[in-house]
Amino acid sequence: MARTGLMGGTFDPIHLGHLLAAEAAREAADLDEVWFIPTNVPPHKAQPGADAQARLEMVKLAIADHPAFRAEDAELVRGGVSYTVDTVAALREHHPDRSFYWIVGTDMMNDLPNWRRIEELAAQVRFVCLRRQGEDSEASALPAYLRDNILQAPMPPIGISSTAIRDRLREGRSIRYQVPDAVRDYIGRNGLYES
Repeated sequence: MARTGLMGGTFDPIHLGHLLAAEAAREAADLDEVWFIPTNVPPHKAQPGADAQARLEMVKLAIADHPAFRAEDAELVRGGVSYTVDTVAALREHHPDRSFYWIVGTDMMNDLPNWRRIEELAAQVRFVCLRRQGEDSEASALPAYLRDNILQAPMPPIGISSTAIRDRLREGRSIRYQVPDAVRDYIGRNGLYES
């Protein structure tokens, strides 16, 4: 069975931190591929600044040179609010030959018990938790069905966020070396995130 990492997010825009996290998870969990899944409507966040097609296009541009990375539009095609459990169920139905690993950061790992139908989700995937240096992992406080289903891996320190990138763009500042050049060019050509 192909070992496939799943990385969900608004990717608004995708940046080098996302790519570094995906590569760290790929190595740590010995994944054959990592699929980037742009969220359609995030359940616990504000609506993205760029529309779904623009965010998907930026993901495709960002990962174009990595043979093990792929863009997956499952949540955009399905529409509505994007819940991980629904996405994983659909992917398992379409790809029964794969075992799936959902990639999260420590902050999301600590919040897993609050995720929609989490026990059902935990039965369908393993979690790869990327832990930043100095971040506390509270895995021991999680229920056993989660604790025993988490592979923890170190995340190289990188201080980049999509929010900070959007702020820099609104202020007319450079985002060079924070996003791949192809993404930066796409943002500029399409006037995304301007004030």
